[in-house]
Amino acid sequence: MRKPVLLILFTLLTYVPALYAQNQSETKRYLYLSTPDAAQVEGQAEGQGILIFDIDDGHRLVRRIDIPIFSEGLRGFAANQKTHSAYFSTQGPRIGAFDLETEQITWQQNYKLGSDRSSVTLDGEKVYVPTGWWVDGDDSGLLVLNGDDGKIIKHIPIGDKAHNSLVSVDGRYLYLGTTRMLTMLDTENESIVAQISPVGEAGGQGVFPFTVDSANRIAYVSLGSTVGFDVVDLEKQEIIHQVIVGDERIPHRTHGAALTPDESELWISDQEGNKLFIFDATQMPPVLTGDVDLSQGGHGWVTFSLDGRYVWTHTPDVFDAKTHERVATLRDENGNTVSGSKFIEVHFRDGKVVAVGNEFGLGRR
Repeated sequence: MRKPVLLILFTLLTYVPALYAQNQSETKRYLYLSTPDAAQVEGQAEGQGILIFDIDDGHRLVRRIDIPIFSEGLRGFAANQKTHSAYFSTQGPRIGAFDLETEQITWQQNYKLGSDRSSVTLDGEKVYVPTGWWVDGDDSGLLVLNGDDGKIIKHIPIGDKAHNSLVSVDGRYLYLGTTRMLTMLDTENESIVAQISPVGEAGGQGVFPFTVDSANRIAYVSLGSTVGFDVVDLEKQEIIHQVIVGDERIPHRTHGAALTPDESELWISDQEGNKLFIFDATQMPPVLTGDVDLSQGGHGWVTFSLDGRYVWTHTPDVFDAKTHERVATLRDENGNTVSGSKFIEVHFRDGKVVAVGNEFGLGRR
């Protein structure tokens, strides 16, 4: 009798998981573009709110969600899978939470200081709001908000023109850019782990967009007056390389830096030149390997889909990350091209959020 029982048990162990997988709904992947972008006029969509594009159907527009307060202009757009919410920053200044499943604003707050490109802890309990590149002095730094209602937990003065923030992939650290300084904080209590200065270039408005590898060892910081970037060793707390494009400096600011999820390449945005430059990041310092032309100007931005297949920018252009070919163009329901630099990737299954991306192109190896 023992063999039949074991055979039945083996059959159940193999059949039940297979049946579960077969009955599981398909995951749908979307790009959520918030508009209008407070930092660019090129390619703005009509109205205000969120345009939703189907990533797996040629980035076709699925529909739009009208959100009147977005008419203030978006400064940032970050998401959290656990709370299934997108946290928006506006020129108001305003910070708020939008439930991606119910499509309702669950809270919003207005503060005298803030709010620029914000970020959220992995558990969704805290939202970090840079006070903005327009704020100097002791007020400039970081607002730490309660993720449940947006109320202020603390205000941390850090440095002038605080305006770009991101939480590391593992959730351990918060990175904040101020004038020529990159600050690394512990997300448990917001204590300062490191402050690296000077980074970037004199004459710029501050630390421009940056990205960090998944091990929290290396940061790549855009230069403010030249097409290129600083390579920052976060453990040594120092710049180990400065990399520029070409034999002579191109006098444009670099406003975008993104690692492919596998961290094999670094892409940077030449804002004025309407180009993306591609570097082999498996070498140190990274080596230039190619470039891509963009169809329009704008704020300057670049990031990748979670699977590393697609490149998204501040333009309507969608590129294949491997072939560098333009494979789609973002258009509204009237066929007009649309663009902006405040967007996130959202995955749904059975009406529930199961994954979210990030505005910043973070290493995910």
